Amino acid sequence: MAAHTSVDPESALDRLVDEGVVEAHADGSLTTTEAYERTRVVYHDTYGNADEATVVQALSEVFDVDREAVAAYVDEHDVGPADLVAYLSLQSFLDPVPDRELLATMAALVVEVGPGSPVPGQLDELDDDSYEAFLAEHPDAVLTVWKTGCHPCDAMKDDLDEILGRVPDGVAVAGLDGESIPSFRLEYGVDSAPAVLAFSDGTLVESLTGRRSPVALEQFFAVVYGDDDTVDPVAAVEAAADRDDGSVEFVDADADVDE
Repeated sequence: MAAHTSVDPESALDRLVDEGVVEAHADGSLTTTEAYERTRVVYHDTYGNADEATVVQALSEVFDVDREAVAAYVDEHDVGPADLVAYLSLQSFLDPVPDRELLATMAALVVEVGPGSPVPGQLDELDDDSYEAFLAEHPDAVLTVWKTGCHPCDAMKDDLDEILGRVPDGVAVAGLDGESIPSFRLEYGVDSAPAVLAFSDGTLVESLTGRRSPVALEQFFAVVYGDDDTVDPVAAVEAAADRDDGSVEFVDADADVDE
């Protein structure tokens, strides 16, 4: 949407930083901010997997331009759902809203920058190319799945150090960005975050979704990795009357949000 623009991209990027959309890190890398991501996720859940016809219709309405002209532009410049999501998100996030040309340039920059990983820094991060090797090396492991713009995920991160302290000795822990691991999610049926999957001898024993307390997860781990195989791990958590502050489904799941 920013092709043939007269807007200086560097000035647009500086404004994105000033407005709290993009964060510049000490190592020179750039990511979109958590504050912006909380806005983006709303539009991502609506348009993140939109087909070309939906993108064209939405852009036609946004720019008040004939659909045929928009369709030709979308096809020529490879405009997709991510560009539409970024444009609408910035339109909602920025106050005052820039003119269309500047906003389109900003949207293109934001798509290029992208969010940082939602996986907490305390965890080794895995992806579709590495989780199998990790489980081969660590057959007893707890894998956690996170999502950007997921309030229950953010809340659970506050308890993460305590949760890690309750994982049994000898059980490895790692994290995955749920929006970039389609193979892992398909194999293990993960459709929302946060999720906690407990593996024993390299096989998934049980999984939980939603924010869970450190105490309940300790009971869950104790049952999964303990000697008593007559107790169901999930039942143990439910019996503890654990809080479940909800989970957020991934955009390609059937429902949008379950909180």
